[in-house]
Amino acid sequence: MTANVGKAAEASFIKDLTIVSNKDGKSVSLLLGFIELRYYESIMDNTVKATVMYSDSGDTIDGKTARSGLPIVGEEMVSLKIEDNNKNILDFSTKKNNELYVKKSTPISEDTRKEMVGLTLVSAEDIMNTKVNLTSRFDGKISDSVNRILTEGNFKGLGTKKKLDVETTANSCNKIPNNKHPYFWLNKFSTQAVSETTQKLGESAGYFFFETYNGFFFKSIDTLIDQEPKKSFIYNETPDSRGTTVPESYDGKALTMSSDNRIDAVQKNKIGAYSNRIVTFDPFTTYYEVSRFKAKDFEQSSAYKKGGKNLPDLNDKFKNPDATEDFSRTTYYVLDTGTMPTGDSKQQIEKSGDQNFEVAKIHNQSIMRYNLLFSQQITITIPADFSLHAGDAIFIDTPEIKDNKNDTVDRQQGGLYIISDLCHLITTTKSLTKMNLVRESFGRKPKKR
Repeated sequence: MTANVGKAAEASFIKDLTIVSNKDGKSVSLLLGFIELRYYESIMDNTVKATVMYSDSGDTIDGKTARSGLPIVGEEMVSLKIEDNNKNILDFSTKKNNELYVKKSTPISEDTRKEMVGLTLVSAEDIMNTKVNLTSRFDGKISDSVNRILTEGNFKGLGTKKKLDVETTANSCNKIPNNKHPYFWLNKFSTQAVSETTQKLGESAGYFFFETYNGFFFKSIDTLIDQEPKKSFIYNETPDSRGTTVPESYDGKALTMSSDNRIDAVQKNKIGAYSNRIVTFDPFTTYYEVSRFKAKDFEQSSAYKKGGKNLPDLNDKFKNPDATEDFSRTTYYVLDTGTMPTGDSKQQIEKSGDQNFEVAKIHNQSIMRYNLLFSQQITITIPADFSLHAGDAIFIDTPEIKDNKNDTVDRQQGGLYIISDLCHLITTTKSLTKMNLVRESFGRKPKKR
């Protein structure tokens, strides 16, 4: 059922905006001075973020401003509850175990009568990450290590109580964390992971670790791309008439849209997005191997998911006729054969010839997958919709540009995209959601509805 687009863009409801002192537990509401809130999620970020701007005339607490009366010095807990005009609620509070904390307090302007302050808020785990140094060895599947880093408490991990969606990996990797922080290893493991269900070793690799309102996610690129669209939007020049002119097959109308083909041909070649090779050396046997990969070789594989129909077609003029030399980037890797095997002495001896990490089948595949995912980007603005989150798939259509009136959808640009980033903007007069949508391929596939 189509939402009332005009009404949905009006001011949303800030139901709670309370900050608690670190010193004595005193709390104060900032609602009366509220000016603006921006809430952020991204598949490229390990934490949710929010920025709050408020005005304080000096009588907020004990005859002082909140900044000096509490005082606000950093790491203060903030309860935040907001609701859009379609009754979707984001509730960051202790009862949800997802309260936010002050990362930074910035005076924007001040005089003798009042001050304007900006607060940057992050999740508890973002601050905890800086306090935890991992020391215990990781063994087994990468997904098991990720679960352990997220849930283990007593400063041995992040100790989160939030919902986790950790996709099981097919591969294992044993590591000594060397006192690195949790996010370092969560991001490192993301580049080394291969999904047990949607990827195939040697053909595709790469995960994202990110946080949304719904918890923490460790998901493969192919799983994100293989989703059904959560919602569908259309962008055209027809007035929305408060939602009455949105076609029935769509959930809403984009208020603004801009597209960006992010393929810089030279840069993409430099980073090996389309073709690369990896040279591996095994000090255990003194044997080296050269492996070559082309994204197009895996395009038709069932284990290689695409949002659109086809990967970019490149100019044959720049194709090296010698297939063994047709690559644009080389990486070198010394294999860690026989390192850190698990088990007793006998089992460790039996595994002494095994690779700890199958780099030739994973490393360069993840390079290609990450760099291709951001080939095509669309940025849209819609009325505030708190039901959408980073990592969700949505469907977008726009009319094809022609020299006459045209109602035909653009078959090249439209289709399925992944929300890479979103920002909810709330002021006293309006509420909007702006999203960056990405995919690695071109051509519109039909909607699956």
